[in-house]
Amino acid sequence: MSPLLEAGLLIAIGFIVGIINTISGGGSTLTLPILIFLGLDAPTANGTNRIAILTQNITAIAGFKSKGIKVSKISWWLGVSALIGSLIGAKIAIDVKDETFNRILAVVMIFIVGLMVFKPKRSLDEIAERLTGKYFWMSLVAFFFIGIYGGFIQAGTGILMMLALSFINNMSLVKTNVVKAVTMLIYTIATLMVFWLTDNLNFKYGLLMAIGQAAGGWLSSRWSVNKGDGFVKLFLILMVIVMAVKLWFF
Repeated sequence: MSPLLEAGLLIAIGFIVGIINTISGGGSTLTLPILIFLGLDAPTANGTNRIAILTQNITAIAGFKSKGIKVSKISWWLGVSALIGSLIGAKIAIDVKDETFNRILAVVMIFIVGLMVFKPKRSLDEIAERLTGKYFWMSLVAFFFIGIYGGFIQAGTGILMMLALSFINNMSLVKTNVVKAVTMLIYTIATLMVFWLTDNLNFKYGLLMAIGQAAGGWLSSRWSVNKGDGFVKLFLILMVIVMAVKLWFF
């Protein structure tokens, strides 16, 4: 593949994934296999993926704030909890062999597709948010374990966060997206440091994807949260199935 085509592919995929991650989650099920297919080993692909995720969440938060949506205080607490867990997950990811990681990623990809297809829809418009007392502590514990998972593989972390915030805290879709972006930004900084210190980052690929994901994150954060959601999910599901088969068998 020519360098120009390679750069175009990474920016385009980054843009699509920036939209997917901001309105739902699961975009890393596209970026991780593509980075592996471009020749990166599993730990380096895993680390490189975080560069674009960092920029995507920065621009997504800026986009939400430009629309007058405030960042909830619980975001910072959940971010710290996820950060602690993510350090454990990142260490596990670095130590896992490439073939094992690819098999795990293939299984996770199919699991995330299942979550996207069968995720129950709830009407939260008339239900009060639950941000204090036992619900605060429940979400703190949940985000610690989500952080471990996110530090290890990242793919689908956004969906898990949205499910936790919906079922534990009764947050609306817009608010879960804001909390998700802030929390992911906090722990991504920590995991990036781990992968950087262990020499598992490809800055060229990461920055090219970051250009696309930053643009996708900004634009999608300013759209209606439901606009284009069905098409994005259908596209993601089809791509994930194809890539999961390739990761497992080839």
